Amino acid sequence: MFCGILPWTWFSSSILESSNVLISGGNLIKKVLFPAEVLPIVTVFANMAHFFLGLPILIAFLIYYQRPIDPLELLWFPVIVFVQLFFLLGFSMLVSALTVHFRDLREILGNLLTLWFFATPIIYPMSAVPEQHRWLINLNPMTHLAISYQEVLFYQGPHGHWKWLMALLAGSVLVFLAGYFVFDRLRDSFAEEV
Repeated sequence: MFCGILPWTWFSSSILESSNVLISGGNLIKKVLFPAEVLPIVTVFANMAHFFLGLPILIAFLIYYQRPIDPLELLWFPVIVFVQLFFLLGFSMLVSALTVHFRDLREILGNLLTLWFFATPIIYPMSAVPEQHRWLINLNPMTHLAISYQEVLFYQGPHGHWKWLMALLAGSVLVFLAGYFVFDRLRDSFAEEV
């Protein structure tokens, strides 16, 4: 379960903090030469540092429970982290830009992230989801990240979820481009809205 909670914490913390980062950094945004996209990007990277600081605890649990780790499977770990990073950068820029104009979005996000957590197979296995509802769970991008982390770090056997991960990589590129586009379009209004 910790294999899924650790990346989820990185995800949810980054999104929630990004939703307020432009408003709280309003003094910086009003400076003429300050690039506003630095604020959500720094938020994502700061939470990624927390993610990496939690990994030794996960490794200690894996050693304690004598879970064998395949070195070839471990080669997927940086790919999974990169996919999550790219997804988070785009999503954080989108959320931070929209929150400047729609202040209630932060409170809505808190509730949506709680629902999103339970719609992600972290505290339950994917096999527990009825077959007729799996298509809905498969629409959730965090499903594929959580399963990928679990397959690489905890479960034995080959990483069978790599096709979904590559599809998510393509989707993450689109989310990043969309997030940056919206951020760039709304950039001129940040100073007057904060």
